[in-house]
Amino acid sequence: MKLLVISLVLAAAYASSHDRSPDIIPIDGGVKGDGISTLYWDCCSPSCASDRVIQTKNKIPVQTCQKDGITPSRKEDNTKSGCMKGGTAYPCTNQSPYLVNETLAFGFSASSFHGGAETSHCCLCVLLSFKDHLAGKQMLVQLINTGSDLGHNHFDLAIPGGGVGLFNMGCTYQWGAPVNGWGERYGGVTSIEECDELPDVLQEGCRFRFTFLEGDDNPALSFYQVKCPAELIDISKCGDRD
Repeated sequence: MKLLVISLVLAAAYASSHDRSPDIIPIDGGVKGDGISTLYWDCCSPSCASDRVIQTKNKIPVQTCQKDGITPSRKEDNTKSGCMKGGTAYPCTNQSPYLVNETLAFGFSASSFHGGAETSHCCLCVLLSFKDHLAGKQMLVQLINTGSDLGHNHFDLAIPGGGVGLFNMGCTYQWGAPVNGWGERYGGVTSIEECDELPDVLQEGCRFRFTFLEGDDNPALSFYQVKCPAELIDISKCGDRD
């Protein structure tokens, strides 16, 4: 009887943890449309970690971390990206994606709505609704980076092991990764087993690509702007709560 009770309690806890449905509040007049996505993790300081580009009410740039990926960088270090020789500001490891429930994940992304690097959208949040075989799954991301190589309505999802792209030395400086990062320079690792090659603190974020995204490197999507959840602001330190 005791075993049955324990089993029921565990089952209820599992269901509860997978049925959380946070309030998602659309922003009237916000950005929206259809878009494309790619993946990256280049170990560089995000573009939105600079005071000069932040337009939110709190005026706080995206938090960066020291080489361990956990200890916050000092504010004056944020303009010297770790992917530059002598740089000290790296992305924090808690900027990896994570599950909220079976159909919703939270995370961070680089973005461009008109093509090329844009900083006017730093720290706003969008809800991405995936299409095709990922239909029914969504990812709420905060935009913390830009990309000169990004196109129209393009989201480059921050996922460890997703490829280093243009800036190939950041993960070498931070973690001793191969010169072109883990896996292929553009595209990253190609199997969930290769995630074991990453530092322990990044492996779960790497596996997200093969679990939640089912191995899809470039899922098509639709999107609209939403109010940033407190959970993402608490990680990035950037964004408006009201």
